[in-house]
Amino acid sequence: MCPLAAAGGRRAASRAPGAHNVCRLLTRRAHGFYARDAGVAHRKNLGLLRKIICQESTKFKNVWTTHSASPIAYERGRIYLDNYQCCISSIAQEPRILYQKPKCSKSEKIEDALLLECPLGEMLPSPSDYKSSLIVLTVQNWLLRLSADSGEILEKIYLASSCCKFRYLSWDTPQEVMVVKSAQNKLPAAARQAGIQQSVLFYLAVFQVLPLSFIGMLEINKKIFGNSVTDVAVSNGILIVMYSMGLVRLYNFQAISEQAKNGIQDMKCCSLEPDWIYFHPDMSGRIIHVGPNLIKVLKLKEVKNNTDQMEIAEDFTIVANRENSVNNTVTVTASGRVVKKRFNLLDDDPEQETFKIVDYEDELDLLSTVAVTQIGVDGIAHLDFHCNEHGILLKSIPLLESWDVTYSHEVYFDKDLVLHIEQKPNRRFSCYVYQMVCDTAKDDECSSHEKTEKLFCKKGGRIFEYI
Repeated sequence: MCPLAAAGGRRAASRAPGAHNVCRLLTRRAHGFYARDAGVAHRKNLGLLRKIICQESTKFKNVWTTHSASPIAYERGRIYLDNYQCCISSIAQEPRILYQKPKCSKSEKIEDALLLECPLGEMLPSPSDYKSSLIVLTVQNWLLRLSADSGEILEKIYLASSCCKFRYLSWDTPQEVMVVKSAQNKLPAAARQAGIQQSVLFYLAVFQVLPLSFIGMLEINKKIFGNSVTDVAVSNGILIVMYSMGLVRLYNFQAISEQAKNGIQDMKCCSLEPDWIYFHPDMSGRIIHVGPNLIKVLKLKEVKNNTDQMEIAEDFTIVANRENSVNNTVTVTASGRVVKKRFNLLDDDPEQETFKIVDYEDELDLLSTVAVTQIGVDGIAHLDFHCNEHGILLKSIPLLESWDVTYSHEVYFDKDLVLHIEQKPNRRFSCYVYQMVCDTAKDDECSSHEKTEKLFCKKGGRIFEYI
């Protein structure tokens, strides 16, 4: 057969009946077809999933719920309970326990954790390194790497330091360089009364991962960074120092020397809670600056006529849905005179829609936000998906459970899954699992009683609630 005929045959085959059927195409790819362009196939699959998620008929249904007396954590399809001693898969429509370890002592309590996934195209020292693992920080300053599927200890490092208590883990370079941050140093009351000054506010220890290896330590000292430092973070080689009154400074972490025109960002908000700022997780070099009613996505660009200097410019903004109204209150004086007082609410007043969480779904390239409005004793929250390139609102998902703004909450969006983890009074924690479903007429015809009917089951000594 001549090359032209062969090519024509291939083109004809590509136009064969059923070749463009989405279900068949996805099934063939899942079975290993099109292996030479697996990356392209995977991206196309995710593009299809993004379109399905954002279409109007797609809903997210609360499929099951569980409760715990200790904090609940989530990492890539795994829900961790009992201080990471119990691991549950969240992928199926019903919970499946992956492993359950004996209860640990208080000295082995885990403070924070990061999921470490195998880097592509690299030779690693141990076969176990090719599987997902958890890097955890214990209350006794131990840094451990655990198997994500079994909880087995793979590596351990002791952060010997009598001067500070390490508490937080974060990525500088995702899956490559990790930052271990201490709690804020505070002198005992007796030392403060004696006039002793505490100059070091935070310690940052930096580690390379796979294998775990120490890079260096940095002190955040008031004598260098000022007295009003409230928090600090490291991301993509940039040291981010946050101050009171919404002020943020960006430093070159390598040289610890300040540079960048507009490097100081001011949210210009009046709120009880501080704003927060960090580098966009999509590795675009952009910066996300979040205030109570405004999300700014900023970008770094070269200053015109000066290629040696960078400036921070606005890429797009996302604004909370609220009215800029001025409240009037009426008071009556002792003489009977009516006096009107005019005042503006705080920017994070709970009766106005306020941003609580901003996250990024890397595989679907969606920016997600959680906004909450307090109405009476109940808070109403919704999860919104925005175009990561321009910030356009694509979909809004209401969260059914009430949101109490006085307690901590976490919301995770992971492809076709949404999780809401909340703290309740008396140190009780709940995890609500939502899964993507297609809205049908049959669902609409269901009575409200059928929709709210609850079933309970017990697995591994734990009770799960189905809806």
